[in-house]
Amino acid sequence: MKTNDKITFSRRNFIRTSALASGGLLIGFNFFNSCKEATVPPVDISKLDFKDFNAFIKIAENGYVTIFSPNPEIGQGVKTSMPMIIAEELDVPWDHVSVEQGALDTKNFQRQVAGGSQSIRFGWDALRQTGATAKQMLVNAAAAKWGVDASTCTAFNGIIKNSNGEKLGYGDVVNEAALLEVPENVTLKSPKDYKIIGKDAINVDIDKIITGKPLFGSDYVAEGMLIASVSRPPAFGQKLISFDDTEAKSINGVQRVVKFGDKVAVLATNTWASMKGKKALDMNWSTSSNLESSSQHNEELDSILNSNNLDVRREDGNINKAFAEADQIIERTYESPFLPHNCMEPMNFYANVTDDKVHLVGPIQTPAGTAHRVANLINRNPEEVHLEMTRMGGGFGRRLYGDFVLEAAEISNITKMPVKVVYSREDDMGAGIYRPAIKYRIKASIKNNQVTGYHLKEAAINSNMYGLIPNFFPAGAIANYKVETGNFQSNITTGAWRAPYTNFLAFAEQSFFDEIADAVNKDPVQLRLDLLQNVKDGEDKSIEYSAKRMADTIKLAAKKGNWGKSNVNTYQGFAAYYSHNTHVAEVVDITLNNGRPIIEKVTVAVDCGIVINPTGAKNQIEGGVIDGIGHAMYGDFSFKNGKPQDLNFGSYRLISMKDTPIVETHFVENDLSPTGLGEPGLPPAGGALANAIKAATGQILLKQPFIKSIKNRKTDLTV
Repeated sequence: MKTNDKITFSRRNFIRTSALASGGLLIGFNFFNSCKEATVPPVDISKLDFKDFNAFIKIAENGYVTIFSPNPEIGQGVKTSMPMIIAEELDVPWDHVSVEQGALDTKNFQRQVAGGSQSIRFGWDALRQTGATAKQMLVNAAAAKWGVDASTCTAFNGIIKNSNGEKLGYGDVVNEAALLEVPENVTLKSPKDYKIIGKDAINVDIDKIITGKPLFGSDYVAEGMLIASVSRPPAFGQKLISFDDTEAKSINGVQRVVKFGDKVAVLATNTWASMKGKKALDMNWSTSSNLESSSQHNEELDSILNSNNLDVRREDGNINKAFAEADQIIERTYESPFLPHNCMEPMNFYANVTDDKVHLVGPIQTPAGTAHRVANLINRNPEEVHLEMTRMGGGFGRRLYGDFVLEAAEISNITKMPVKVVYSREDDMGAGIYRPAIKYRIKASIKNNQVTGYHLKEAAINSNMYGLIPNFFPAGAIANYKVETGNFQSNITTGAWRAPYTNFLAFAEQSFFDEIADAVNKDPVQLRLDLLQNVKDGEDKSIEYSAKRMADTIKLAAKKGNWGKSNVNTYQGFAAYYSHNTHVAEVVDITLNNGRPIIEKVTVAVDCGIVINPTGAKNQIEGGVIDGIGHAMYGDFSFKNGKPQDLNFGSYRLISMKDTPIVETHFVENDLSPTGLGEPGLPPAGGALANAIKAATGQILLKQPFIKSIKNRKTDLTV
């Protein structure tokens, strides 16, 4: 959509929008104080007397603005970019703005969730309207004071001017504005007039991050708080029979030992004592269900792929006819393991359950849903639950699941003490909710050097791809197309992992397309562009991607990555993928060192609509690419008799600094509404890397992690 559209909404609708902005701008305006053009904010903003403006904005007497960021900050930059949107339409200088994390507020904020790369996409219109409506009411009040038409007035940097050159600060007309009707027509800025959006902005938390000031859940401290370490069943399929806490209670600092369900918590005055006490527990476990192993999972997934009784997710044309008439058929099976999330900051959360309220503080991606789960767990009214969000040291989907919050609340409810549950790295990797192990079998038919059929089967642990994915590319581009899924129900807990399903599916499909390109003797980039010509945007409403936007993104990546023009010692791989409403294409350059691939550079092209904060956007893309390459190369995780086989980084390999490539990001320029960036950069990375390795060595990679399959071309030894 264009961003200078005129927005029309009734007074009732505005209050609903402004239910994002604290139930009515009129009330907030009564407390809005002066905003002077020459004001320079002091260094110590803690000494300012801020007055509430609405749920998003507070203004100090000198015009310094505090904007509340409503969504959880997981490292994706929304704590910076969302306030930038408000400040742009409010028309205040960015260097007069400070940002604070908003608490959970379901009455005044919408979708306080960090997940699916949707924060900016869903907040875009509401945030702009919040700032623009506030500005328009102030302009209207100034116009009334001057006795002129509001259309002859302008606002800039917190100052309102009329055609006669007269000026009023926002604060000079606050009381008058409070008496006016809420305007039903608000014109939003045109992108050409943006002064904040599209300009680089430093992460608003950067000073606290680099100086180690309290910011994350791990930093949170409350008076009387005890640290809780929890002993959980060491294998999936086990339950607690009994335990002896004698030795644990003898450790200096340990205060309480509490059983809840099949878990035992050791509460202590410090983290060290708590974790030491947990290790001192004498636990007795029994088997309650099947103790599964990765070898069993492998067999079960193969059985699903070989089955003819799968769920059809999309079916176009007649693939059986296409395969029967084919000149050539290509078929491959791709495999991926379970993966833990490995957030830099392990899971933690604070809870203090009292008769008056339930106070929760910590890093969580789903504050509203988690607060309701806590209320249900301990039989409290949801309105009694007050949840405050801290910055998160990573999440990648793990903090969508508030199991650690429930633990903290349950322990506090039992003990009637303020408690913070803290996971060790071993707890974090062993407690579950992993990326599910998945296999894909892809089959394509070729007739007269054209792709005529495409059949994708998914076999997964516990659950299957969400409903939109079957409508991603190449849906619509191949006449005979079918997607089927099946799953094996496991007692190992699984869930979303950065770019769910597509994090592996993109590798499988994009690797497979390179094989098709080889079969039809066509350049891999050109093959994708040719297939996209079969899709007419808008004809099939179920198609999720835009063929034009994808083609433009592919062309930009190929151009910036010098596709096909690398020097003789550099090998290239290409991949393009649409996910989370964003189109991404990547070119990977590798060299060989004694036969081993060295990833030198990744060139990325992205169409995410308007880029709010280029610095933050590039950080998201670079992080996603490195994450995707690292896990495709090294990420491995398995089970034996229900037990995870890797519980720390001594045996679980992550990508290291020396292995990270240069990442160069380019954005497709347009005026379309912004989409997400937290996840879309990751899915194409593995496929582009696999295709580069194939170009260099001729080896087709079918299984992640690649490190277990890559052969040294000189010695033929596994790397």
